[in-house]
Amino acid sequence: MFDARRERELAKERGYDLIRPIDEAYACGEITQFEWHRRVQAVIEPAYLSATTEQQGSGHSGTEQEWHASRSLIMHAVDRPGTFLDVGCANGLLMASVERWSRHRSLAVEPYGVEISPALADRARARYPQWHDRIWTANADGWYPPMRFDFVRTGLEYVPRQRREGFVRHLFDHVVAPDGRLIIGKTNENRGESEVADGLRSWGWTEMREVRRAQAHPDVEMSVVWVSQSRQPPPPACDAAD
Repeated sequence: MFDARRERELAKERGYDLIRPIDEAYACGEITQFEWHRRVQAVIEPAYLSATTEQQGSGHSGTEQEWHASRSLIMHAVDRPGTFLDVGCANGLLMASVERWSRHRSLAVEPYGVEISPALADRARARYPQWHDRIWTANADGWYPPMRFDFVRTGLEYVPRQRREGFVRHLFDHVVAPDGRLIIGKTNENRGESEVADGLRSWGWTEMREVRRAQAHPDVEMSVVWVSQSRQPPPPACDAAD
């Protein structure tokens, strides 16, 4: 039973075996949030920098066609011209992909990126020198950008599970434009289970959109969830726990 569960979790996240102990150490209070980020970065950064394909350098193990089938799910949420910020932009491939996919739909979408790893941010700037000044090096959780964005794409896995509500609220309060959208995904989830959407509802968001697509593993689905800034719930009675 455990082997089947582990196989499913690996299908959802290739680094499951390496990240799980870090999550457990944070949950037990053994490490700080700063240390959590440091350890996760120590796992991800070398893998991305040593990648042999551009999609591997952006966290996708499949082919170029599989990248398109997976990440283009985001385009359900990008339905008008505007600015697009990729949180955790890695080598910048998603920025470039969204700009190209939007152009094919006659939408003028200007891409931006923020990346916690200085080495990965430098890689993105080198690959896309025309966007050099649009790629920042920062931890998006606590980052105050010089502008706000019409579309902000992120993953909840970029912060510890206990910090996710606070992370989402920070993005809405300081990063998403007043009439903008927060896009979460693409996320690999258990088939038939909308963990991201359910989490947002538990934090007070009641109106959102979600699209799902089958993944190679029969028990896993890909999902993208988005919420408009105008649908943000009132602040909680007290600040979300760090």
